[in-house]
Amino acid sequence: MKYLPTIGLEVHAHLATKSKMFCGCKTDFGAEPNVQTCPVCIGMPGTLPVPNELAIDYAIRVAVALNCNITQVTYFDRKNYYYPDLPKNYQISQSHNNLGDDGWIDIDIDGETMRINIDNVHLEEDAGKRVHSEGSGTRYSEVDLNRTGTPLLEVVTKPDMHTLEQVDAFMNDFRSMLLYMGVCDCKMQEGSLRFEASVSVAPEGASELGPRCELKNLNSMKSVLKAAEYEIGRQTSVLKNGGQNKQETRLWDDERGVSARMRRKEGSADYRYFPEPDLILLNISDERLARIRDELPEFAGRRSKRFQTEYGLPAYDAGVLVADAATADYFERLAAQTNDPKAASNWIMTEIMREMKDRKIEIEEFSGKVPAHRLGALIKEQKSGTISHNIAKEVFAEMVETGEDAPAIIERKGLRQISDTGELDAVVEKVLAENPSAVDDFKSGKKQAVGFLVGQIMRETKGKANPKVVNKLLAEKLG
Repeated sequence: MKYLPTIGLEVHAHLATKSKMFCGCKTDFGAEPNVQTCPVCIGMPGTLPVPNELAIDYAIRVAVALNCNITQVTYFDRKNYYYPDLPKNYQISQSHNNLGDDGWIDIDIDGETMRINIDNVHLEEDAGKRVHSEGSGTRYSEVDLNRTGTPLLEVVTKPDMHTLEQVDAFMNDFRSMLLYMGVCDCKMQEGSLRFEASVSVAPEGASELGPRCELKNLNSMKSVLKAAEYEIGRQTSVLKNGGQNKQETRLWDDERGVSARMRRKEGSADYRYFPEPDLILLNISDERLARIRDELPEFAGRRSKRFQTEYGLPAYDAGVLVADAATADYFERLAAQTNDPKAASNWIMTEIMREMKDRKIEIEEFSGKVPAHRLGALIKEQKSGTISHNIAKEVFAEMVETGEDAPAIIERKGLRQISDTGELDAVVEKVLAENPSAVDDFKSGKKQAVGFLVGQIMRETKGKANPKVVNKLLAEKLG
């Protein structure tokens, strides 16, 4: 018997606001524990929450981008549960009247479009976090409430995915969408983007899905894929051996590569949702919705297609460039400077990305050192024949180090390419006289000997000889 896995995802994203969802406390990552708190976010009696308008705008932006039906009159609920890092014992969230419902996102799987349906998009506040002791023989946990009250967007997909490839494509496309909109920094290592997978397995062709297991403690997209793969195998094995899977929440152990039962899976009744009495209705006007729709950027998929048609780039180049919005922006500025999109693409994908990797910096920091107009000037110097490609790379390295303009470096270091036929003729004659065996090799049919001679000429001129002129002179002299 064949078995079909079904996977749905819940996504939690910290919205990139400077203050929390219902108070003015900061949301900076890495601050000293419990310094970014106030009576509101830690739930002291008598305090009242005030909604963060920018967080609401960001949440609407995501719901619109996901093609959801927007609920223009909505409200917040109380989700009641006890947890050590939730001091007021309830979370302000949404359940009965979500901000967005019934959306979708298209992903690309092996060149074919697949639609992943979105169940809902809602806005809530995050809880704090526990810090567990790691010393030998110690068993205690501390609570850091800095994260409590941070604006948190939750996106719930329909159970539409059946393969790890589909899950991977969705996560990457969704992360790209958030980054393009600027609503989340998506730093999974800091917890600002978290995915939770729900997995069920049933016999192929069954009328109902199997009981689902929700997987927690997934700290990276790689962990999501590993956990889902393990859980598919575990549930399939249970069914093959005549057992029955149970609906439950399981913790993923990334080091051991296994999941373990945490608790039975709660239902909405367990949380005793009811409308938040301290907040009024949220009204989203037609004007606000229209403004947010107009502010949506051109996302990666559409931008990739435009790069291929407008700039004539191969699909691979376009895909690499649009993976990061800031990189795509830099490319467009550079292409405008050089009037040579392919050269701009090549420089970004080789020299710039290598420098960023070596220096552990992002494109924003790199562009502060070498803006597109400065790199464009360097590429123009190379295209005009003023310097060779190898010299251009040398100048580029100096630009990254010093921030100096390319023409100034070329002049200061005397790097202009030698194109004068008379000057190069003497160098060519000298190299031919000093390497008679290479000349004989060429005349006996070994064409690769020309490459050796060109190398010797470049060595004599410290790489400044114009290769086109050199090859022309050698062709004349060698017949």
